[in-house]
Amino acid sequence: MNEPHSPVAEDARYRNDTVAGRHGRIPLRRYRPRAAAPRSSSLIVWLHGGAFSHGDLDMPEAHGVALALAEAGHPVVTVDYRRVPSWSWWARPRPGVLGGVRYPVPVDDVSDVIGQLAGEAAASGHSLVLGGASAGACLAAGATLRALREGRAASRRLLLAYGTFHAVLPPASPELRARIRGRHGLAQFRPATVERMNRNYAGRIEAMADPFAFPGGHDLAGMPQTLLLDADRDSLRASGEHFARELRADGVDATHHVVAGSTHGFLNRPGEPAFDEGIARAKRWLVSA
Repeated sequence: MNEPHSPVAEDARYRNDTVAGRHGRIPLRRYRPRAAAPRSSSLIVWLHGGAFSHGDLDMPEAHGVALALAEAGHPVVTVDYRRVPSWSWWARPRPGVLGGVRYPVPVDDVSDVIGQLAGEAAASGHSLVLGGASAGACLAAGATLRALREGRAASRRLLLAYGTFHAVLPPASPELRARIRGRHGLAQFRPATVERMNRNYAGRIEAMADPFAFPGGHDLAGMPQTLLLDADRDSLRASGEHFARELRADGVDATHHVVAGSTHGFLNRPGEPAFDEGIARAKRWLVSA
């Protein structure tokens, strides 16, 4: 069970909350709009990253992003979904079924939150937008696809930042390979590293082929309008670029933008130019419908 986080006392900007889920209470943080609502105001549900096993509501990728979007007039809810156990960047996971929290538990948490907040959004006249960064982007896409296939309430739009959407990292394009060459290649996610991370999340080999665990490579018809923001010098950009092409091929309105000069996790670094550009792109997209 994830406990609510409160790095500082609650203030006028936000409050901590929980909702009931099938695996227990799910901690949330609700951010109040800090400006007049824009022409097209959205209730944004935001999921932090952390390789499916780390991160919390206090990290800038959750707290900082939420504050920035709330300052633009949008109510924001961040979700402390259950995370899987830590994993090794170097050692392969043991064979067989891995114990503890694994897929689909994190997606279940996201689905349960969306099921409850969809009614709130409709009652308040807001459009429901689900978004996330890195692993959170994968969870957002997977939960949305599952809701659509099961005929349940789903987000109207998706905001996805430097996500990993495929069980196996797609090959990098020649342009991306040039951007992560030399010293820029030292801190990249290698294909083998991504395989270890995804196997640790899935818990069993069979689950890696589940479209709701990793929606990339599956039928994406019916997915909502999507904005994908990728980091310039980031090997995971191969997944984001490929996912954008797959969405478009299935008739989805998908916009893909690479934040120039940025590296993975730029939304976890408020105050840097890449954070500001990513937030600015998101704000413009949110009021574009």
